[in-house]
Amino acid sequence: MSWRCHGNTNQELVANLQRSGILTSIAATHAMLQIDRAHFVPDGGSPYEDSPQSIGHGVTISAPHMHGYCLSLLADHLKPGMSVLDIGSGSGYLAAIFSLMVGENGRSVGIELIPQLAEKSIESIRRGPASKLLESGQLAIHVADGKMGFADAGPYDAIHVGAAAAELPKPLLDQLKPGGRMVIPVGTGFQDLVVIDKLLDGSIKKHVEMNVRYVPLI
Repeated sequence: MSWRCHGNTNQELVANLQRSGILTSIAATHAMLQIDRAHFVPDGGSPYEDSPQSIGHGVTISAPHMHGYCLSLLADHLKPGMSVLDIGSGSGYLAAIFSLMVGENGRSVGIELIPQLAEKSIESIRRGPASKLLESGQLAIHVADGKMGFADAGPYDAIHVGAAAAELPKPLLDQLKPGGRMVIPVGTGFQDLVVIDKLLDGSIKKHVEMNVRYVPLI
């Protein structure tokens, strides 16, 4: 796993993620270039450093290389018109990127348990081009229990979980469309980043992509 994709600017950070072979999707690259990570990291932080950054309340925004991996894994399920659920949306950074990828005819839903973080994430999103999707309702941030998902807007082509579940939450599997994909860290302590594909017949196929360490899903 690379922790060496630091940049001095958002553009340089994204270029380094591409150069390292982590960010492999052209669509995800284009969206990352439009969403400035500095808008989602508190003042005094290091938004373009390839490391997690504190956003308060014991929560971090993940390291850019982890965002790059997850975007690359989900890119085929984040095409225009598709729907995506971001569990533990935290800073709102990935929810904003997802919304640009699925576009005006798609839907991006972020779920955050901590009201103050959800409120701050909406303020951050409004600073960039995803603001228009927030205003139109194609992008929404809700305060809710992430383990329960958000059935009202489901089912989803893509589900991203940004915190570690001790075991796979069944409501999230139920809200994944046949043909959809979920990326979720599972376990305690060090976890497995598990990629789950729901096949068209409803059966589940999964594999472990890598070992990771995320904050717990609460």
